[in-house]
Amino acid sequence: MVALDYVVITCYFAVMIVIGYIVSRKIKKQDDYFLGGRSFGKLLQTFAAFGAGTGSSDPVNTGRTTFTSGMSGMWSVMYWLFVTPFYWFTGVWYRRMRHTTLADWFVERYQSKALGVGYVIFGLTFFMVYGSMLFSAIGKVAGPLMATESVELMGSSIPIEYLLVPVIGVVVLLYGVAGGLEAAYYTDLIQGLCIIWLSVILIPFGLQRLVVDFGTPESQTMMDGFGIMHDRLPKEYFQVVGSGNSAEFPLHRIVAVVLINLIGVAVQPHFIVTGGGSAKTEWNARIGLVTGNFLKRFCTVGWVLTALIALALFADDPRLIADPDKTWGVASRELLGPGLTGLMLACLLAALMSSVDAYMVVGSALVVRNVYVAYINPTADEKTCLRVGRWTGAMIVAGAVIISLMMMNVFEQLKLTWVLAVVFAAPFWVGMLWRRGTTIAAWVTVLFCVGVFFVVPIAAPMIWPEMRTNPAYAIANDKVRITTTRQAAPSDVSKRKREIKDWNERTATISRIQDPQHRQRATEKLGEKPAKLVKGDSFDDIKTSGNKGIYFPDGVVPLAVKVLEDQIANRRSAGDDQKVLELEDELDDLKKNDPSVSPQVVKTEVDKKQKIERLRYPENAKLVGKGNFRADFMVYRWGGLNLTRFTDATLATLDLPVKIVAPFLVMILISLVTPRNKRDGLDRYFIKMKTEVKPDPKEDEAALAHAYSHPEEAEAKKLFPGSSLEIRRPTKGDIIGFLICFALCFGVIGLAAWVVNIGS
Repeated sequence: MVALDYVVITCYFAVMIVIGYIVSRKIKKQDDYFLGGRSFGKLLQTFAAFGAGTGSSDPVNTGRTTFTSGMSGMWSVMYWLFVTPFYWFTGVWYRRMRHTTLADWFVERYQSKALGVGYVIFGLTFFMVYGSMLFSAIGKVAGPLMATESVELMGSSIPIEYLLVPVIGVVVLLYGVAGGLEAAYYTDLIQGLCIIWLSVILIPFGLQRLVVDFGTPESQTMMDGFGIMHDRLPKEYFQVVGSGNSAEFPLHRIVAVVLINLIGVAVQPHFIVTGGGSAKTEWNARIGLVTGNFLKRFCTVGWVLTALIALALFADDPRLIADPDKTWGVASRELLGPGLTGLMLACLLAALMSSVDAYMVVGSALVVRNVYVAYINPTADEKTCLRVGRWTGAMIVAGAVIISLMMMNVFEQLKLTWVLAVVFAAPFWVGMLWRRGTTIAAWVTVLFCVGVFFVVPIAAPMIWPEMRTNPAYAIANDKVRITTTRQAAPSDVSKRKREIKDWNERTATISRIQDPQHRQRATEKLGEKPAKLVKGDSFDDIKTSGNKGIYFPDGVVPLAVKVLEDQIANRRSAGDDQKVLELEDELDDLKKNDPSVSPQVVKTEVDKKQKIERLRYPENAKLVGKGNFRADFMVYRWGGLNLTRFTDATLATLDLPVKIVAPFLVMILISLVTPRNKRDGLDRYFIKMKTEVKPDPKEDEAALAHAYSHPEEAEAKKLFPGSSLEIRRPTKGDIIGFLICFALCFGVIGLAAWVVNIGS
């Protein structure tokens, strides 16, 4: 980045802060800060949903998974696509709640202030974890964009993300804390336009670069870049759904991810605001939520195409081979000129800020309304409440920054948010649709989810350390090695050239080792020089998958190997290079001479073009599990399921069904045997949810008063009148809107398939 890039970023930050300051002068009461006075129309509501739902992690995750899996990697973000049609209904729900926070809803529906506090704790935790993912994504992109991986600070070298993330956090605070939701929405409008821009800007530059590097610039145009992209990448990289053992997103995993996010998204704390609660009318709520989220899906098409272009250009880039999360950053740095690079970073910052500002404001509302006023200071005036809200917003951003600096793993943080949202999902859905759901059942379900999905996985190996080496749990799925004989594509040639270059560089490094014994061992470990490869040559493409821990997803390794690896890590931290070399030699000897520490071939299948080998550790191997324990996988063990034969993606899929189904079973069964909530409170709640919102507050109050005095009208709107099921009978508009949304889903997939297959 050059001076012009930094000027662009500075100007962007200045505009955001000025907006926050101007809006802050209009804020007089809580509703202004937390809900913008419920005054937003379709445009602002659309970009609020788009901005809050589109973070800096989205193009980064899409770039990462597309780089590693091809087009099917788009499902790391596109899984939201088939959740979107259901927003046509939930947008109305959030508006009809007539609440500031979802904690207010839990208090009303379950007649329990304490449950509201429980939701506040969940909400703050969710915002910090989700926000941390967005900060981590910026860290992954900023290094390549700024052409530096680290900075010198007080005599120490610090990775650039550890400096940049706190700085961004301060800027988010300056305008978000000052201006509240209205500032967030106005900046979301600007930032939404920035996100759309970043979704397409790299495409023409990338296509032109393909023509320049691998085509004939004198006679070919930018559009010929599509054909070059297809020429350089294998055909399987253009499949919409992954297939084969190494596929990261096969159909069954996509379905499971869609389901867990469908039930979890409804309880994400910001959804009552960006999902329609701050809209002027129900129609605005629906249109804003659905349109904003479809905008994101169309942007994803641009991100996928950009990532495929980057793969065609930089398949041999060692930075991306080592860390695919940097795909977007490397592509931006290599393709954009001065000023545009700064604008790209500003747009990614916009994607982060448009999400975090909404989380910050909604989190503030949770604490003020459901903890501070409810338990600490019931007579607090508006000024005091606003001050507490702003301090809470600061705490949320600070927590997100800290978690980001501790984890810095975008995809793992994303998967954590999937599971975290499940904690309150069953009480929400059951409470919305079934009158019989009880407060005790809601508490039991929440505690069950926290215990089984979070506490037990951490605590069990600590309480019972022998679990890690127990042969029943220290097991992995089969390692699968697939050798495919095919013709080399240009991307294969590029990778082979990089391998040869790396081999030459490492050979030169080894030649400088003074100790003859260590030099000989390093040479043996390096192996033979890779053979030169030319496009069209027949070569063996070897892909491996599997050997993943089943009950310990962080990995299962031979105990002897883990002991040596731990010793190597400790000596490396101490700077004892000589001891590190000795221990590495010892580890190499162990792997070479002891067959029990490496998976062995147990089955081989061969056809004309492929050889598939299954490998597993010998029965006498002493293995140890690393990380947390998958407690919910005990269900499959009790069911007699042999998990060692399943692929990595299938294991990842099986991680979700228990988390989806078990909370609902617990919630329903406990509800059936515990006392019902008070009927009067339930009647008022369900009548309110079946009463259409009027834009004018006074008219809305009158409509509610009429509905409360005529409960038979609400009962007549039920799909099953006279039952405890409170499912509203769908209107013609409900059905038509839902079907149109579903048709749009397939339209987006069709668009993605058409775009990436141009020039094929």
